[in-house]
Amino acid sequence: MAQSVFGVGFLFATPQGTTPTPTRFGRLQDVQVDFSYDSKLLYGSNQYALEQARGKAKIDLKAAVGVVDPNLFNNIFFGLTTAAGETLNSVDESATPSSGTFTVANASTFSQDLGVYNTVTGLWLTRVAATPAIGQYAVNTSTGVYTTNTAQNGQLLKASYTYASAATGSSLSFTNQIMGSTVIFSVQLVNKFRGSDGVVRSLFLNFPAVQCPKLSMPLKLDDFTLPQLDMSAQDNGSGNVFNYSMTG
Repeated sequence: MAQSVFGVGFLFATPQGTTPTPTRFGRLQDVQVDFSYDSKLLYGSNQYALEQARGKAKIDLKAAVGVVDPNLFNNIFFGLTTAAGETLNSVDESATPSSGTFTVANASTFSQDLGVYNTVTGLWLTRVAATPAIGQYAVNTSTGVYTTNTAQNGQLLKASYTYASAATGSSLSFTNQIMGSTVIFSVQLVNKFRGSDGVVRSLFLNFPAVQCPKLSMPLKLDDFTLPQLDMSAQDNGSGNVFNYSMTG
């Protein structure tokens, strides 16, 4: 029977394999499933078609989530191996050179210099290899020690850089893959809604073979980042494309 559906429900992705671990789409914001066919029209000499037939078909799925989830993204999009540890950042860290040098707070795990700003002159310093002149700086990326011209001694500078943390987070180093390499997984969409008659009705959609060709992560000035995953269903090799059920 026809029924009302309310809310976004829950979405899961299950990788291929004998004992796969499903991954849930965290803080799911919206899901959209589009079923479509090419329409082939046969015309005669008049304006309107005399016959219509369905041609190629496709199922597009879109999901927006309220978290940046490296595990989900890797399982359905990148398909590589993640490693423990992450790259952290320090932006506009205050530093006051003494004797022409200063050491940043996270010098022991320093990774990459992101620039130095002079709050006194209102100018960005220019990085050089060594022996900086006025308005220049050098940095030893092995030690996190910055060298400035002695004219900057006592001036308030703002240093930005990245540094490593082996104890937190996860990392993915993406390498250039052969064309055609992809990740195939199944998608399960479940939803429950209690109607005005008090009856709980369920919706279930299962797509046994899905690919994700696009991942978008829009960062906005005054809003949360809602990554969007665009997916497409296909035949699973046994003629199955999707399963659909509702409380009747």
